[in-house]
Amino acid sequence: MEAKGYLQEVGAQVSADFVKNRSILSFEEYLSLFFTDPKGQSRNAAQYLRDVMDHYGTELVPHPTGTIRRFKVFDVPSAEHDGRVAGQEEVQNALYRILGNFVRAGRINKLIMLHGPNGSAKSSLVNALKQGMEDYSRQAQGALYRIAWVFPSEKLIKGSIGFGERAGAKSAEDDLTTYAHLDAEALDLRMPCELRDHPLFAVPPAERKGLLEGALKKKGLGNGDGATGDFLLSDYVREGELCAKCRRIYTALLNAYGGDYLKVLRHVQVERFYVSRRYQVGTVTVEPQMSVDAAAQQISADRTQLNMPAALHSTVLFEPHGPLVHANRGLIEYADLLKRPLEAFKYLLGFSETGEVPLEPFVLQLDEVLIASSNEKHLGAFKELPDFASFKGRIELVRVPYLRRYKVEQEIYDAQITATSVGKHVAPHATEVAAMWAVLTRLKKPIPDRYPAHVKPLVDQVAPVEKLHLYQEAGVPARLSSANTKELLKLREEMYEESDAYPNYEGRSGASAREIKTALFNAAQNPDYKCLHALAVLEELHALCKDKSVYEFLLQEVMDGYHDHETFVRVVEGEYLDRVDSEVRDSMGLVSEGQYRELVERYIQSVSHWVRGEKMRNRVTGEMEKPDEARMAEVEAIVMPQGEAPADFRRGLIASIGAHRLDNPDGAMDYPRIFPDMFKRLRDHYFEERKRVLRKNKENVLKYLSEDRNQLSAREQSQVQDTLKTMAERYGYCEFCAKDAILFLMRQRYT
Repeated sequence: MEAKGYLQEVGAQVSADFVKNRSILSFEEYLSLFFTDPKGQSRNAAQYLRDVMDHYGTELVPHPTGTIRRFKVFDVPSAEHDGRVAGQEEVQNALYRILGNFVRAGRINKLIMLHGPNGSAKSSLVNALKQGMEDYSRQAQGALYRIAWVFPSEKLIKGSIGFGERAGAKSAEDDLTTYAHLDAEALDLRMPCELRDHPLFAVPPAERKGLLEGALKKKGLGNGDGATGDFLLSDYVREGELCAKCRRIYTALLNAYGGDYLKVLRHVQVERFYVSRRYQVGTVTVEPQMSVDAAAQQISADRTQLNMPAALHSTVLFEPHGPLVHANRGLIEYADLLKRPLEAFKYLLGFSETGEVPLEPFVLQLDEVLIASSNEKHLGAFKELPDFASFKGRIELVRVPYLRRYKVEQEIYDAQITATSVGKHVAPHATEVAAMWAVLTRLKKPIPDRYPAHVKPLVDQVAPVEKLHLYQEAGVPARLSSANTKELLKLREEMYEESDAYPNYEGRSGASAREIKTALFNAAQNPDYKCLHALAVLEELHALCKDKSVYEFLLQEVMDGYHDHETFVRVVEGEYLDRVDSEVRDSMGLVSEGQYRELVERYIQSVSHWVRGEKMRNRVTGEMEKPDEARMAEVEAIVMPQGEAPADFRRGLIASIGAHRLDNPDGAMDYPRIFPDMFKRLRDHYFEERKRVLRKNKENVLKYLSEDRNQLSAREQSQVQDTLKTMAERYGYCEFCAKDAILFLMRQRYT
């Protein structure tokens, strides 16, 4: 393609998009747009941000408290963040609730303070909202408009520059209803509004009220008071006024035209704008700094400034600037707000409540959601200051703790620790062991005294790794009886929320995701492994535990196994060995999952008839017989917890099936999901009996991956090849990480 043809094609597309997006409108055209969508064009910043969250939708996700709503805006990848914001659904719902309060109040009257330990995703949550705003502002339903002023040139209007003509004189401008669409050559000056004033502010407040209510009623939305419809007009849109600069231009034009309002509107150009983090349009992040976040500079001084229209020569205009101005009609984030001196943000006391900031020449009227972040140490110190009492009523505190479910934590590392980012293959479980260790460092010992007397001993005996699995998949220790298993599952939600009211809550301390990512990148440089291997990660975690001068959480006192971070490395190593052992066994195909399932289904069928006192048909003879006690006892000897009575165990199984059926009335009976411990005990029992065969097979794999491959028969080589193929396809192993994993497994469990 030739350059000229290419540029013509691109130019045509840009022009078409410009027209399609209705980027430049006259005030009359904007008013027509407003009448078609009065609700969309009458939103303040809080309503807009809440609509951003609604736009992407929600879903229900599993949670230790049952299920919880997750907002999909936090799943949208961006150029600077490849993955989703992992977890933090409680924070998402808190933000949505606060925005709803702003909407119902009709004004943004508080600052949202996200607080939590360093690296707990406070900035990631806000960045996701900003990314959502950027994308939504490019959609038709998210269109945002601002006001600008345009002045035609003397060439267009002989003897006049758009206003102040002699009475009775007629000029070319009389044929124009708007100057908004004039070419650049036909304009002497265009003055945009730095505050991005809402176009409706060109309508005087008294008339605007009737305009808004009439348009909303016509669309069946009531009159905007929230009582007669589902939409509530904000104070900003209902009563807001033009900024100081726009007001002075408006007044000067009105005087020049002798009060002719329609002639003033000819100078109004309505421009669509898009939220942009890079260019600080509608969203800004303010880092800790000493200065106030807004200022003004004079752009006109006297009549000698010939580039200004004549009617403005005697008008002093000031142009505001700064983060508060750039973020107007959107969101401003104060990163680490409390690291700034108190005097530098005292103005937030008034601003968060009134939406106004006084500057020397005028008062800024702003419409923006204020979100700040702080770590717990700075917030604790702030609460000790006398001024905190004044701030307390103007701040909404939202806690952002570390994650406490390791699979959710793993999502963070899986998104960022890839073959591309580390320059080598990422072996199975490398990020998982890191996530498990990180979550273990954050868990606190349950407080038995908070629970009823009959479950105190049960709560007191929950080990850190047991609590880890209880939070993640409602896993319970195999050592428990059926009755205690049910009790512990009932306590799951209460245990998860146990310390929420405490200053030293669970998730406040421990390893941060940033520290774990550093450990993973360091492990990737280990020369002993060709992949980023889980074993290299374990070595790095061992080394991290020795650096107590750097990591404060390592100084915590060990309490009944909790906060014992060096032991946690060995605990995670044991979890890793369990996974590798299971995957290698499965890849060898000695027993299929279907065989376990069939055994359990036949056992459950027998138990079901036994509980109901019914006979069942013998598969061989076809006769109706009592359930086979000997066969049930044979299975129970493997799967039943020690000390459990068979009758209680059987009734407990049927009760669990009934509970599952109530929760999933249309779903099939997924026995591995209902009884994971039963399937694990069956697998372990079978493989314990076949340990010698397993050891031999694993040795063959190691020989095949070494120089001793020729010592294996053709049949043995074929078996090994099938095993490695399954490990690669099903679990993601390559030959190098498979060899390292099996060698480690053999050394730890099969010698």
